[in-house]
Amino acid sequence: MAPIAQAVTVSLQDLKNGTVPLDALREAFGPDSLGILIVKDVPPDFARLRHHLLSYSSYLGNLPKSQLNKLENEKAKYLTGWSLGKETLKNGQVDTLKGSFYANCAFYVDPELSCAAPTEQFNADNFPEYLSPNIWPGESTLPGFRETFEDSCRLVIDVAVLVAKACDKYAEKEIAGYPSGYLERVVSTSTTTKARLLHYFPEDPSNEPAPVAMADAIANSNDPDEDDWCATHLDHGCLTGLTSAMFVDETASNPTVAAPEIEPASPGLPPLSPLPELEASPDPAAGLYIKSRTGQTVHVRIPRDCIAFQTGEALERITGGKFKAVPHFVRGARAALSEGRIARNTLAVFTQPNLGDEVDMEQHITFGEFARGIVAKNTVS
Repeated sequence: MAPIAQAVTVSLQDLKNGTVPLDALREAFGPDSLGILIVKDVPPDFARLRHHLLSYSSYLGNLPKSQLNKLENEKAKYLTGWSLGKETLKNGQVDTLKGSFYANCAFYVDPELSCAAPTEQFNADNFPEYLSPNIWPGESTLPGFRETFEDSCRLVIDVAVLVAKACDKYAEKEIAGYPSGYLERVVSTSTTTKARLLHYFPEDPSNEPAPVAMADAIANSNDPDEDDWCATHLDHGCLTGLTSAMFVDETASNPTVAAPEIEPASPGLPPLSPLPELEASPDPAAGLYIKSRTGQTVHVRIPRDCIAFQTGEALERITGGKFKAVPHFVRGARAALSEGRIARNTLAVFTQPNLGDEVDMEQHITFGEFARGIVAKNTVS
């Protein structure tokens, strides 16, 4: 079984004050690091927003297929709205183990924007993956979903701006020619940042006999590279903000049934009730795994009241490899080790350069060109 890694943790106040030691940033993002930083003492609203949004992930994933079909955008290669079984990850295998809801976060820069503005090179016809407006479930389907989603993303990006500023401070000292304030500018002003609400479907225990399932579950728990729920990959942005995962027993919670409305006396809460959250995954091997700079696979746990930030490929290119993108994957909760149907829900916010910004100064490759290649590689044709 892979060891559990202790990721570097800093406080939000130290980020605000600019007092995070360079040694801590080097340990988090430097050449021998895991490429991940955890931020504690985040705004009080985060716990409520996280619980509600990740509950919506189960509500969304359990909607009838007829309603989910209305949230798909095939032209945009499913990078706005709902996506299931449209992505290829490992050995060309189609990913049917998780559903995703994608949204552009241009609203962070301008509340009136639903996607990035077209440019001379990129428009809705030649790059709909990033230039298609968001598709939201109707209020009658998932009341409160859009508001909760947008508020959650704004909070994560607010913290990401502070992490980016700290990264700039480190990079300006350590990396020759690093553009001053580059990452903070990207995170705070880009209209191409995307968010992905993920619903990892429960494993079906009826797929194989229980004794075999149990034996396989125990055997696989000792394989540190067994990446069934989300194959090993790199994010292609700059910084990825991650919430801790929420594990839900969907047998007990039954998210196929609309929850009663919360009393009006609870201001600010969305109309659908949050689902009960398990204290931990019933399978201790389930969760997020990172392949470290030394090639070791480690298990990383994000506390519920914290936000984690990982480095992506665009930042690796910008810094000439000084910041390395983080290879990571997710392991599922084995049905044979669980009672009930255990789903895993989480949110990832990918902060990315604007489409026309260069990410490779030598070859003059823009982020739009780079992202287009990644999307083509990962999407089912």
